[in-house]
Amino acid sequence: MKKVRSTVMAAAVLIAMGTLTACGSAGNSSNTGNASGGTSTGNSSGGTTTSSGTSTLNIGLQADPPTLDPKLSTALVDRQIMLNIYDTLVALEPNGAYGPGLAKTWDTSKDGLTVTLHLQTGVKFQDGTDFNAAAVKFNLDRYMQADSARKAQLSDITSIDTPDNNTVVLHLKKPFSPLIGILSGRSGMMVSPTAVKNEGANYATQPVGTGPYKFKDRVKGDHLTLVANDSYWKGAPSIKKVVYKIFTDPNVELTNLESGAVQLIDSVPASQLSSVKANSNFVVSNTAGLGYQGFYLNTSQAPFNNQYLREAVDAAINRQAIVDVIFKGEASPGWSPFSPASPVYDASVDTPPAPNDAMVKKYLQEGNKPNGFSFTFQTANSPISAQVAQLIQSMLAKDGIQMKIQQLEFGTLLSNNTKHNFQASALGWSGRVDPDQDSYNFWYTGAPDNGSNFSDPVVDKALQQARTVSDMAQRKQLYDQFMVEMHKQDPYIFLYYPNNVYAYSKNLQGFQAYPDGVFRLRELSLS
Repeated sequence: MKKVRSTVMAAAVLIAMGTLTACGSAGNSSNTGNASGGTSTGNSSGGTTTSSGTSTLNIGLQADPPTLDPKLSTALVDRQIMLNIYDTLVALEPNGAYGPGLAKTWDTSKDGLTVTLHLQTGVKFQDGTDFNAAAVKFNLDRYMQADSARKAQLSDITSIDTPDNNTVVLHLKKPFSPLIGILSGRSGMMVSPTAVKNEGANYATQPVGTGPYKFKDRVKGDHLTLVANDSYWKGAPSIKKVVYKIFTDPNVELTNLESGAVQLIDSVPASQLSSVKANSNFVVSNTAGLGYQGFYLNTSQAPFNNQYLREAVDAAINRQAIVDVIFKGEASPGWSPFSPASPVYDASVDTPPAPNDAMVKKYLQEGNKPNGFSFTFQTANSPISAQVAQLIQSMLAKDGIQMKIQQLEFGTLLSNNTKHNFQASALGWSGRVDPDQDSYNFWYTGAPDNGSNFSDPVVDKALQQARTVSDMAQRKQLYDQFMVEMHKQDPYIFLYYPNNVYAYSKNLQGFQAYPDGVFRLRELSLS
């Protein structure tokens, strides 16, 4: 393991940046969005209650959800809302295991080509319609449509049978080891077929699931309200109303926690973490995450259609300095999509090398840009995103690489990435337990989240083979092959693995951190 810590470098960068004084949380790309300009409106008791009493929970989020339709969603902040409106076919447990969801059990045939789901009975959607095998088939067929962000995840399903109301049989092209994990995510979220048919293109404004909370209303960029589903099949939630409030500035979000205006926040500024921990009114949850942060390089246009220039950028960056300066150590330097919490993490492959000026110069020479080059770096409009960008800018500048920073509203950043309308785009991923979901959709040729427009036969082969193997040790070997090739090509510059850091009022009971970083609200109560 190469040690890349450089206190001198970090101090020099701080001086160069000038504005790098307020540090933030391990914010990922989903933790940015429209600002509410929210201010403290509650009491000063440390968030012990609200004007609505203990029946209302107010939650701070660092971004406005782009959509509430699982078919279209690609942002973590969407899942913070959706996973409380929609149940999934398979449930993710706090320890990372998969347990019963809307499917109470499942069987896989010996040849791996058939998966049979046995559904829960007596479940209804929030609009009163029945959840059954036909609803599952409707959802999976919808997710496999050409315009779906889920299409690649389910592309190995050839047909779906529903022999009775409570059984669904999935027929596969070949053994598909990530499938159960995929059904614990957006592809397993069951929406009401009736609501989709009634609302059409407007469905995301009136989402309906079987989950513990029902959508009530939203004001874009300001707040979104859910109310308890008192007919929930697992029993009604304790908290009757939930209001998500949007704060793009993590310091403002923390101020609202301290005032009592919100009782739970999805990020804590690193510079404030020790003081929040010391305050007996609050509890801090700080766990290693499965996600990663970095930026795409567009391989289909200049300057990053030149592989050597991509390698030059990768060799110039000091990841440890980013972790130390921006996140005060509450993250880990990263060089792959597999964090230390992933089952396929390998320090020999995933640990970043130290920045190397000699290699940068070599790559610039090979790329016919010996004196450097310039490009535009698109990133979200949050303070943390700006600080990370400024730090990278200073690292590259000393090697003659000039980086212009363009801050964008989160939805625009996502849209530009999908359309490949960028040179460099700072978007990360919240992480999944199954490594396929941290890799395939982002670097397989033509996959929906392949922002870099990257295509490589060695990478494609390794990712495809890893899907057909069930033994995780064998899969790890394939993911190691994948990463060796990725390090040669550098379509994406991995930076760091953020911790999942949350804070909440001591009066909030039942909180558990999940590896996917999403809050399960039905488990909570307020005293």
